[in-house]
This record gives sequence, structure tokens and C-alpha cells, in this order.
Amino acid sequence: MDKMFASAKDLKEGKYLLIEGVPCKVVSIDSSKPGKHGAAKMRITGIGIFDGQKKQLLVPSDADVEVPIIERSTAQLVAVNGNTAQLMDTATFETFELTIPEEFLKDAAPGKEADIMSAMGKRAITRIH
Repeated sequence: MDKMFASAKDLKEGKYLLIEGVPCKVVSIDSSKPGKHGAAKMRITGIGIFDGQKKQLLVPSDADVEVPIIERSTAQLVAVNGNTAQLMDTATFETFELTIPEEFLKDAAPGKEADIMSAMGKRAITRIH
């Protein structure tokens, strides 16, 4: 189970949610006041954490939204080939390959450690130190 449910009115900027099945970080929340016959609506804007795409979700404020379960771990860079890195998880010793984001290319070198964020079966490098 890679997701859980939370109330839309409990969301804040900087939290994570699923929009169209894509894990996104909330960047803005606009809410309208309730009308004569309806509930208040919330327009939530999020940026995909793996693809960087902007997505929007319009839901009633009392609705439940899907929230991804995000796991963070550390991995050691074993080899760097262009913009691809072979990494080894420091806890499970599993090896895998990931694309290195542009802002971390200059810091990437074998032997360094990287912070990894994983959700919904996908992984991404968030920092190299």
C-alpha cells in the first residue's frame, strides 16, 4: 500500500498528495466560501516530485484526498556514467540505477552518499553529500 487518505481541509503547502495518480508537492491552495446550496471548494496546485509537471485538483473541502507514503533513505554512489548513477542502498545493500538531476551533476562522484526519496514505486535523488 503506497497511499493513504486524508481530509482536503487538513492539507497545507509543502505537504504531498496524489493528483491523477502522480505524487505531487502542494505549492498553493485556494478555497472558495460555501454557497447557498453547496460546500466550499478547494483548488489545490501541486508540482510532480518525479517529473516536475504542474497539476491542479478541484475538490470539496470535506472530501478525502489520496496522500502518497514517501520513504526517504540514503545510498552510496558506486559508479557515475554521464548523468546516470549506480547506487547501493546503505540499509538493504540493494543496487539500482537513477538519473542524476542537473543541479547535482558536479557533486556526483563514486563513494559519495545521496539522499533518495521513493514513492509509488519510483525513486529520485534529492541531495548528494
